[in-house]
Amino acid sequence: MEKTYQEQVQTPKRDSNKIYFLVAVIVALLGTNAYLFFKDKKSGDRIVTLNDERSRMEVEIDKIEAELDKANESNVQLTADMKEEQELAREKISELREQLRAGKLTQRELAKAQSELKNLRFFVTKYTGDIAELEKKNQELTVERDSLRTSVSNISQKATQLEEQNTELSGKVKVAAALKTGTISIVPLRIKNSGKETDVTKASTAKKLRFTFNIVNNSLAQVGMHDVYIRIIDPSGNLITSDNSSMFSADGEDLQYTYRTAIEFDNTDKIYNIDWTNPGSFSKGTYTVMFYSDGYTMGKTTFSLR
Repeated sequence: MEKTYQEQVQTPKRDSNKIYFLVAVIVALLGTNAYLFFKDKKSGDRIVTLNDERSRMEVEIDKIEAELDKANESNVQLTADMKEEQELAREKISELREQLRAGKLTQRELAKAQSELKNLRFFVTKYTGDIAELEKKNQELTVERDSLRTSVSNISQKATQLEEQNTELSGKVKVAAALKTGTISIVPLRIKNSGKETDVTKASTAKKLRFTFNIVNNSLAQVGMHDVYIRIIDPSGNLITSDNSSMFSADGEDLQYTYRTAIEFDNTDKIYNIDWTNPGSFSKGTYTVMFYSDGYTMGKTTFSLR
């Protein structure tokens, strides 16, 4: 009877050990499952984080490239260094795009790409700033150029006005400096066979004319020799010319002369005598005689023969 009771008392103890063992196994399995769950969750979060970072970097690269394109739309002449820097930046953009597109970046490679993107952002910011500075300088130079053009135009206009004034003044000086006759007298002469000359009034006997005149005092006139041109118009209104007479300019016109000679001007009351022998014959009527020197009219007078 006692043996049977002891056996009944020991049986629950063995069952209790089994239960503990089963509980321990269950707890271990639960722990393993929890570890695997959190490990998978952490790995999933890391993958999501990497994907999000790649997307963010792609958006940032798009913005940087757009800023670079916008900067190049300006009408600024880039320097050789700026062109080289721009090419390097575009190469780096292309390289980063290729790396992100492949989708095989490790955490370390992603960190390196982030660093390169940061450097690229710094460069583009500096690059666009340089472009803006060049545009500002170009605008300042344009304003300065336009101002200089206006100044040059004003100076040119002023110079033209001064030149016109100088030309006008020079013309006035030339007119004022030209010789002018005072009194003029004309004596028709007859030349006898003996060579003696006598005054006449008839056209049939006149062969020679003697012009006597003085020059008005003129401090502006050049002292020295001056050419004198004489034009004689006969009673019919025709200019008397010789075969060897030619043209001269006076009062803005080209004229033909009857006789040409020269006188020496010394700004005194000197009396000048000029003799002219008619190669032809005189006609009855009134003659007009005009004197020219220095490109202007010296004087004018008339005489008559009967």
